[in-house]
Amino acid sequence: MDATQFKNQFLLAMPGRVEGEFADSVTFVAEHNADGAMGLVINKPSDLAVADMLSQLDIEAHVARDMPVYWGGPIQTERGFVLHRDEGDWESSLHIDGGLAITTSRDILEAIGNGFGPSAFLITLGYAGWGDGQLEQEMLANSWLSTPADQSIIFESPVERRWADAAGLLGVSAHQLSGLAGHA
Repeated sequence: MDATQFKNQFLLAMPGRVEGEFADSVTFVAEHNADGAMGLVINKPSDLAVADMLSQLDIEAHVARDMPVYWGGPIQTERGFVLHRDEGDWESSLHIDGGLAITTSRDILEAIGNGFGPSAFLITLGYAGWGDGQLEQEMLANSWLSTPADQSIIFESPVERRWADAAGLLGVSAHQLSGLAGHA
């Protein structure tokens, strides 16, 4: 497998194959190289609201009260990651093909709180990571289905529809998939 092939892709947890926190998850893969992969789960809202998180950081919060912070994955869950349209000039950003970026610096949170952030964003605590060859092995074990990433699913699809909408990019639905799929 190409060591970068899953960059800018969605990984959909296969029904019956992936359990625990990643069950039914959609993960946006921001980076994939010979050292491994890094992504953010985009469909697991936490109980924490963005407004409350910003308030805890002493940042004014001019955002919708019901906007959730998402569980981005089990690694560095105390750290915030902002997945957003690649707009603005922030202190610490990873620019991703397709017009997206992930920023981890406080300046973007201050801009979001003051209403001057990117036009579309999603905030997570933590990220998902795979070591060298780990994601490739999980793909061979049919744990994940990959699709091209789509900004409208990240920023516009209702959270409960993101898995189905991402699967729809391939023309499949959940009832058509089996956790016991074979290898082609």
